[in-house]
Amino acid sequence: MTIKKIFIAASLALSVAAAAYAEEQKAPAAGAAPAMSAPAAQGAPAATAAAPAPNAAASVATPAPATPAPAKKELKTNRTITIGMFLVIIAITMGVVVWAAKQTKTASDFYAAGGGITGTQNGWAIAGDYMSAASFLGISGLISLYGYDGFMYSVGWLVAYITVLLIVAEPCRNAGKYTLGDILSFRTSPKPVRAFAAISTVAVSTFYLTAQMVGAGKLMALLIGIPYKLSIIGVGVLMVGYVVFGGMVATTWVQIIKAGLLMAGAFLLSFLVMIKAGFNPIGFFSTIVGSPEIQDHVSKLVLKDGVILSGMDAGQRFLEPGLYLKNPLDQISLGMALVLGTAGMPHILMRFFTVPTAQAARKSVIIAMFIIGGFYILTTLLGFGAAIHLTPQGITSVDPGGNMATLMLAQQMGADIAPIVGDLFLAFLCAVAFATILAVVSGLVLAASAAIAHDIYVNVIKDGHADQHEQVFAARITSFVVGACGIMIGLAAEKQNVAHLVALAFAVAASGNLPVVILSLFWRKFNTAGVISGLLVGTIASISLVMVSPNMTYPKVVAEGAKKVIVAMEKKQAALPAGQSLSEKDAKALAKAKVDAQQTGTSMVGLEKPLFTLKNPGLISIPLGFMAAILGALAFPSRRSEDMFDEVYVRQNTGLGMAKAVEH
Repeated sequence: MTIKKIFIAASLALSVAAAAYAEEQKAPAAGAAPAMSAPAAQGAPAATAAAPAPNAAASVATPAPATPAPAKKELKTNRTITIGMFLVIIAITMGVVVWAAKQTKTASDFYAAGGGITGTQNGWAIAGDYMSAASFLGISGLISLYGYDGFMYSVGWLVAYITVLLIVAEPCRNAGKYTLGDILSFRTSPKPVRAFAAISTVAVSTFYLTAQMVGAGKLMALLIGIPYKLSIIGVGVLMVGYVVFGGMVATTWVQIIKAGLLMAGAFLLSFLVMIKAGFNPIGFFSTIVGSPEIQDHVSKLVLKDGVILSGMDAGQRFLEPGLYLKNPLDQISLGMALVLGTAGMPHILMRFFTVPTAQAARKSVIIAMFIIGGFYILTTLLGFGAAIHLTPQGITSVDPGGNMATLMLAQQMGADIAPIVGDLFLAFLCAVAFATILAVVSGLVLAASAAIAHDIYVNVIKDGHADQHEQVFAARITSFVVGACGIMIGLAAEKQNVAHLVALAFAVAASGNLPVVILSLFWRKFNTAGVISGLLVGTIASISLVMVSPNMTYPKVVAEGAKKVIVAMEKKQAALPAGQSLSEKDAKALAKAKVDAQQTGTSMVGLEKPLFTLKNPGLISIPLGFMAAILGALAFPSRRSEDMFDEVYVRQNTGLGMAKAVEH
């Protein structure tokens, strides 16, 4: 208990120091500070300068300066209230860690909460694990700028759980133990399969974790002025504490608390939006169509495609598809990665080992679907509400990606009641976003550490001969190391574009993990060669395609685009009356274009332009993963794997051999 108390004291001291630092900063937080990009956190192809990329999870966009206007919009928080909210969240979650530490005594407790989490609790925890800060902020922002397409963007996350429910939830719970490696190694050669499964798990978790950590640092810097590095260290210390001391029990309850807070905040804000609309949905959407600001915003968007729209036609276009998702193949590829990738995400699969029965596993998925579905309906109201009450122009003046739309809306809706209510509401949602980040990164660290400690150390190095004390000690040490690495990666990636890492995480999960999980559970002839082939080809194909896709930066392409901007701005300048200069926004755009036009060189892999035109590789890499797994199994048949299929079939349908649950 002494170590735990020291940890808690250190964490609280760090938070207080952050508060003190923030209070010393007299200047208000810059409204154009970098923010978290959209649904990248949930698997979108990439963030762009104009819009967020899908739990996600979060990448970094660099907002442009606000355009000169009589009333410049700026997101300013009351730091005293906001930091106070943060400290309350930290105190509550630290209490959970202390309680959970007393319950965590065995490896089963650490990795799977002893199988004692109920279906309802697990459903809320899954929702908490899945609904990232990028989903909360990004999807509503996407809707506020692109209307219908933003709503369609969120559908993939809900549909994904149908795949989880019908294919993997019950069989994985019955046939596995703690990790992905447990499922795959039952009727194959354990050591090589566990090693490859662990590498895949760590890769997916690292990609996702890096994007979340960078997003966390940028978000904290924007909202309360805490420096990026201090934000990363603070989030890292807390996530390590949750996992090292509390294991799956603490992680589960932190995710449940976060999901409850997130739903409460989204519901309350949506309720205020509907009050403004008089609870009249027809009038609500009629207001959108008739908004001059939305009409002007849409007319500029479609003008880029050579289409001229104005008035009510432009307003109606906001409620129709095609403003953001324009390439049908990219939409299909993204949809495949989301629907199939979720079922292959290691930190989601781990959640099914925490429930006592297969019935509880099914129940948890259904509850998670209702919660997640309700959440995305609420974000739809928030997005359209922000478009009405803040206008797209006002939103982009703070962040061109729209990621601050929900927070801006909360401040305005609350301020309409009383100024202090606006500050309280904004502070509450900032604290919720902070709790969301903590919950997601804790789940990722636990998944990665379980793969290393359980699969590599206990089962590969120690051949499964490790007592409970040694297993728990290895798990905690590994969690500490993984968390420390996450902090260092987050610090190193401060100035990097990490949007493509989220696309990479879902693509690897869908292309490498899911094919081998499905075939291991349902195909008699599947074997060790099939597992290794599927993991290798699926992972390598998805990573390779992302590295040559539009997600990467191509200096010459940037320079060519900048030259077009220079020509356009020079023509605009020439058309102005004598003595009149470009607006501040246009002048800065011209200055930036002149700098960008000087860029030379190639992308990270030496290309001048993308070889693969889709942002998400799922359309190609997922079939390749399945084909490689099937061909590998057929090329190197194994009689033992075929003979053991009947046992796997019985286990996955009955749960025979699973340990009894432990009550918490």
